[in-house]
Amino acid sequence: MSDEPEKVLVTGATGLVGRHVVEQLRRAGVPVRALTRTPATANLPAEVEVVQGDLTEPAALASAFAGVDRLYLFAVPETAREVVALAHEAGVRRVVVLSAAAVTVGLDTYHHPLVEQAVMDSGLEWTMVRPGEFMTNMLQVWAPSVRAERVVRYPFADQVGVPVHEADVAAVAVAALLQDRHVGAIYTLTGPAQITYRQQVAAIGAALGEEVHYEEVTRERARDLLKAQGGAAAASADMLLGFVDYGGAESTDQAEDHSELLRPWPGVHDATGRPARTFEEWARDHIADFR
Repeated sequence: MSDEPEKVLVTGATGLVGRHVVEQLRRAGVPVRALTRTPATANLPAEVEVVQGDLTEPAALASAFAGVDRLYLFAVPETAREVVALAHEAGVRRVVVLSAAAVTVGLDTYHHPLVEQAVMDSGLEWTMVRPGEFMTNMLQVWAPSVRAERVVRYPFADQVGVPVHEADVAAVAVAALLQDRHVGAIYTLTGPAQITYRQQVAAIGAALGEEVHYEEVTRERARDLLKAQGGAAAASADMLLGFVDYGGAESTDQAEDHSELLRPWPGVHDATGRPARTFEEWARDHIADFR
């Protein structure tokens, strides 16, 4: 296959990573079709072709695949095989899957593995992109109190992680969509170095040029605060705070070994040839969200 795509279909185009995929493809001069459930509110650039569609309703997706030869696939396990079959029938030749690092270390045995297997079984060219924790996970959790009080109330102040910038996840996906050398590759993605929650909050303060105070509270108190906050923070509170596991079941083993997800992985560098962005860079990129 040539390195030059005819058109790329981006599913989940208004999502955390999808928007970056659309923008990076657009900047590369690649024709993009963006799939979203609500085109009227997509707010994507005018030169991007926006179409309505839902991966949970594959029967209505045939027209979205017309004229497309490459696909960025947001994982929906229940319909993955139907969607991939439609893509194959329509002439799509390459699929890049947004998966999860939890697959690499065996913590996700259902959701993303089903999608990956469907794509691997399809006969299409494929690349798996497996990000770990996103730097932006805490944006909706912390931003309201940072904006209002310059404070973060959260447990686990000195817990380390290696979160990844969402733009780096997109950069790996775009490289895999556009460059033949990534076919058959699996990239596990993290940030460049370990960082604690306390250090993350300090980096947000440095980006703002003001001190942001970290007030450590219990998990129970943090859950109450996030539930009261509403929206995405409330919806994700139980998982973020360890009350439920990755699959949504009640967590009974707080000692589960996540150590392999708490070290830097080289996927961003391996795929793009440059280092992963730091949390300090992420904080500067999102400064408007904390003002």
